[in-house]
Amino acid sequence: MFTSPGSIAFRFLSFDIYWYGIIIAFAMFVSLIVILTIRKKYYSDIPEDNIFDISLLLIISGIICARIYYVILDWQYFSSHPSLIPCIWNGGISIHGAIIGGIIVSYLYIKKKKVNFLKYADLFSFGIVTGQIIGRWGNFFNSEAYGLPCDLPWKLYIPYEFRPAFYKGYQYFHPAFLYESLANTLLLGIMLYILIKKPNRKTGTIFFLYIILYGIIRNLIENIRIDSVLNLLNGVHFANIASLVFIIFGFAGLYYIHSKKA
Repeated sequence: MFTSPGSIAFRFLSFDIYWYGIIIAFAMFVSLIVILTIRKKYYSDIPEDNIFDISLLLIISGIICARIYYVILDWQYFSSHPSLIPCIWNGGISIHGAIIGGIIVSYLYIKKKKVNFLKYADLFSFGIVTGQIIGRWGNFFNSEAYGLPCDLPWKLYIPYEFRPAFYKGYQYFHPAFLYESLANTLLLGIMLYILIKKPNRKTGTIFFLYIILYGIIRNLIENIRIDSVLNLLNGVHFANIASLVFIIFGFAGLYYIHSKKA
């Protein structure tokens, strides 16, 4: 059974330091180490300075776009509580928004540099999925990203105030954050296998495969989540639609790189 110790890690002077922020910062650090390690062995033609420049852009644009995306989806709430919009330490960022924003910003930067965007995208995909593996644990401390009620040995206790109205009578739920973290670990393993065992792959294969498989993972997990910010008709979450767009985009990308002449 999982029980969150709470969102606040400790107090420093008069400030609360949140687990969510600590975990996101740690996820960014580990992601950068992963990118630099893989670059050194498999993408040595990519200048290290570019890695740091793009990483900084991705961090800034990813956080901003992830928050904007989340706020837009839950605008009914945030329009009444505008002072909470910048409070990302309370949770409430969307990986879909982060990925979309990161792709757009990095593409514009790399296009300006006149280098191969897909090569960079392949490399940075390893960092992104690593960040997701670690970052999902921030949801654990915030008692969010959970699924339907359950009574499994790995059930997650959700405090009363964090339960949706329809599920106030339940205490234990599926730890959807854990499922996604584990699934992303498997995804990282698949990507590493292709990197090591398929040296003749088309540039962009790893990036588009990441987009496809993450879209599938999120679609499956979203079917059991009950805390998503926006439900559409028949229980379909907006994240399902976004994930479907990711899958289509990924397959279109694979078709493109395999159909064009070398």
